[in-house]
Amino acid sequence: MARTTAVDTAEDAEGPATRGRSRKYAQVLGVINQAAIEVFASEGLAGASTQAIADKAGLSKAQLHYYIDSKEALYRQILQDILTDWIVVFGFDDEALGPRKVLGDLIRRKMAFSFEHPLRSRIFTAEMLRGAPVLNPLMDTSKQRTDQAAAVIRNWMDQGLMDESDPMLVLFHIWAVTQFYADHATQAAYFRNTAQHGDAQDRDYLVEQVTAFLFKGAGVR
Repeated sequence: MARTTAVDTAEDAEGPATRGRSRKYAQVLGVINQAAIEVFASEGLAGASTQAIADKAGLSKAQLHYYIDSKEALYRQILQDILTDWIVVFGFDDEALGPRKVLGDLIRRKMAFSFEHPLRSRIFTAEMLRGAPVLNPLMDTSKQRTDQAAAVIRNWMDQGLMDESDPMLVLFHIWAVTQFYADHATQAAYFRNTAQHGDAQDRDYLVEQVTAFLFKGAGVR
């Protein structure tokens, strides 16, 4: 996303003053990243502009382009960051712990991500809805991890720890239900008469309800 120059390399080799400048550089990149997330979530890639991202970040367009090559490169980096987060969120614990523990932790992590990063979740969903032209080349690792998770679920089913069903669809159903609270947060809050995403107590309640519902549907023992 950012350009690395000979000046940056030289600064890294110098003292506290240049390290301070490096920290400032990283801070500005963080501001740009957050601004881009807000703009992409609202306008999509086609509707977003570098001017809008610059305005949101409090920078001039020229200043923005010192840090990024293009809106397309920035969008791709944000998607890559989201995929990296998904790998952590959907990482399976020790299979021997069983589906109640492992899937329960997975649901809680995914719900937490929906509550805390709804805009990033929406960018991912919007990219998928347009056929994932940018994401498709980046998905190999996610595909491998998902196949591994489905294999673990199949083993639990074979052991009688879950009802028999399609393991991949179990993962899809977990995704669909938990993702609702990111993509449709406004709708959920409106009909439940709560603040969007609620407080900690309300979030815990939603996690408990979603977990119980998904466990019942999957026949988790």
